Amino acid sequence: MPDLPKRVQINEEGPREGFQFEKGPIETRRKVELVDALSRTGLAQIQVCSFVPPKNVPGMADADEVVKGFTRQSGVRYTALWLNEKGLQRALAAGKLDVKGSIALTASEAFLKRNQNRTLQENIEAQRRIIEMYKEHRVPVERGSIMAAFGCNFEGDISRQKVLDLTQQVLDLAAEYALEIKVFSLADTMAWATPQSVKRMVGAMREKFPALRLALHLHDTRGMGIANVYAGLEMGVDILDASVAGLGGCPFAAHKGAAGNVCTEDLVFMCEEMGIETGVNLDVLIAAAQLAEDIVGHPLPGSVMRGGNLKTLRERARAAATA
Repeated sequence: MPDLPKRVQINEEGPREGFQFEKGPIETRRKVELVDALSRTGLAQIQVCSFVPPKNVPGMADADEVVKGFTRQSGVRYTALWLNEKGLQRALAAGKLDVKGSIALTASEAFLKRNQNRTLQENIEAQRRIIEMYKEHRVPVERGSIMAAFGCNFEGDISRQKVLDLTQQVLDLAAEYALEIKVFSLADTMAWATPQSVKRMVGAMREKFPALRLALHLHDTRGMGIANVYAGLEMGVDILDASVAGLGGCPFAAHKGAAGNVCTEDLVFMCEEMGIETGVNLDVLIAAAQLAEDIVGHPLPGSVMRGGNLKTLRERARAAATA
């Protein structure tokens, strides 16, 4: 039976996910403009940038300036991505970010080899070094994740048992360092998930690890993003990553049509129509999506920013009927 949550937490990743993927340069002030616009929507968490080498991700060369530039709003958590100690130190030095660590493994060894030039075992050892780095800098670690949890362009299908085994390895790593993982994210890095596979994977995770709060990071390359979210909601998932206007893609997936995360305003619209609270003002979010499209200078895949908010349209229709 459906196990719909009453409320969901949406983690906005557009400023990082989108601007790292755009081909042309984007002015720092415009990146800051989008972060500030998103800060006024009611979103509880916004990932503003990634601290990575500019030679690898030129779109993040101004990450430090973006963090300096945006205005913090009360009640909003601002996060960033990093891959090593230098990146973490930059995030800590910024003084404006909510810095938390995670333990991340990858279900596809072929993808891991291409992406980080590591084997699965080497990646586990790398996670030990990362955990020690977190401990040294007193960074809390309460989150685990598996990348390529549903399939891989280079390896094919990923079995549920492999994901369960890797999840246990993450929990075992955490236990070695007296850490407690409270949230666990399954990432559909290369958009292999379907509603059926989401239900089966989430069901298997909930059965084996009932204490874990599950999150989904879903891409929309094959147009399954919002359907996969719906399947996750029916299984009780209440934390979802999303990207305003559908910004972004996976620069490491080696797929020309690799799309970004599920579109934030489309997700908020669906949840509201299902009676699931998001805490987000959809009209303000639609304006932020339209701003994102203006900033990148080309059409973005979001639908609700064009079709409009049905709640607002209903109110207008009622007002017109009684005028």
